[in-house]
Amino acid sequence: MQPESSLPKVVLLGRPNVGKSTLFNRLIRSNRAITHDMPGVTRDRMEGTVRQRGEAPFILVDTGGITLDSHCAVAEGPRGIRGFEAEILRQAEEALQEADLLCMVVDGKDGLLPFDEHLAAYLRRSGKPVLLVVNKVDGAEKEDLLSAEFHGLGFPMIACSAEHGFNLRGLEEEMRALLPEQEQDAEEAGAPSADLEEDGDTPGIRRRRAAENLRLCLLGRPNAGKSSLANAFLGRERMIVSGEAGTTRDSVDLSLEKNGRKYTLVDTAGVRRRSRVTDAVERYSVNSSIKSTTKADVTFLLLDASEGLTAQDKRLVELLDERKTPFLIVLNKIDLIPPKSRDAVLRDLRDELAFCSHIPVTPVSALTGEGLGRLIPLAERIYAECGTRVSTGLLNRAMEETLSRHQAPVVRRVRPKFFYLTQAESEPPTFVCFVNDADRVAESYRRYLERSLRQLFGIRHAPMRLHLRSSHAKKEK
Repeated sequence: MQPESSLPKVVLLGRPNVGKSTLFNRLIRSNRAITHDMPGVTRDRMEGTVRQRGEAPFILVDTGGITLDSHCAVAEGPRGIRGFEAEILRQAEEALQEADLLCMVVDGKDGLLPFDEHLAAYLRRSGKPVLLVVNKVDGAEKEDLLSAEFHGLGFPMIACSAEHGFNLRGLEEEMRALLPEQEQDAEEAGAPSADLEEDGDTPGIRRRRAAENLRLCLLGRPNAGKSSLANAFLGRERMIVSGEAGTTRDSVDLSLEKNGRKYTLVDTAGVRRRSRVTDAVERYSVNSSIKSTTKADVTFLLLDASEGLTAQDKRLVELLDERKTPFLIVLNKIDLIPPKSRDAVLRDLRDELAFCSHIPVTPVSALTGEGLGRLIPLAERIYAECGTRVSTGLLNRAMEETLSRHQAPVVRRVRPKFFYLTQAESEPPTFVCFVNDADRVAESYRRYLERSLRQLFGIRHAPMRLHLRSSHAKKEK
């Protein structure tokens, strides 16, 4: 199996609104990139893998719309990218340096525009092979008419329609023909093994092995510092960072290697209150951000230390806790808090989050790097805990120890009787406690049971479910 980092790369480039992101989604067969009629939706570059049975895979890179003048310098673009033109070009240049093939995408309906001609001149200087993709050609009968004026650019050319699917198979074949030869590998990459191994500290408990490529999602309100944190991990300006809220639109996968291990960081768009989301692009961005947490192994929820816990932060915490999403809280911008005040800030935050006290809070600064080294080891610990399996013997002993330490209170003149405890599933660890009448177990005692099981089984930070089930299987004679 060829590692993805060694696969050849094809980069889509073009002026704003020529359909690069629609083409990207079509070719990777996934709606990863946000598509909209409004220009400038894509700002950060995004990567995906094009796979076809019996063919060698390759990486496809989507980039933001490039606006250049006749001197190949940055020119002002449409409203959607205004102020981000230089950053978008920087992202495209980085992608270009890594590319094996450049696909310049143009709009067949608009015809050849000055921005297209300026970009073509810029790409010629790279010395890399260029394929001209005339998009928005909705059928073979329109191909000659809509492609004619683009022949003057001098690149090999193919017409297609990303929206309607015309000639996409031919485009994919043309891309492969222009790429350097590689070994055929039609196998799909398998999921990393989630085998369990014994916990050396606690006999009778097995933890999930470390993932081969842990997937870490960065979630939070706009301007909490998600893209800055991603850049700090990568050690370079991979994501566009701006004081303007809503800079990141797509959920972008970023490859990271630390201490010989590989990880995937998923930078997401900022999540605002639903009532404040007014346009369709942001609504799609927010939905994509929330969806990314369901596909991640562990989520980093970023809070702004200088603002404290806002109502929206608390809603996100409640959402992740309710869904049993493995996550930890990253208190970013701690450098803005005076050292003497930090303990009080952390204490107040933990008090406000008492309803999910198992969630760890880690103060960091994406700007200075303070605390960053603690995040990935903590995420690995949470991932391991999520796959916890407890032996039957240890479950029975835990049940006896927990009940003997503190009996259940009497409810409606009857004390609940507990029979046995079993583990129904892992990911997250789910325990079922059989009792004669679950309705008689006070909520405070349920919380006590969960805290005790967490302590006994070493599940400090991962989500855990505890179900109480009524059973009369062991009535007294």
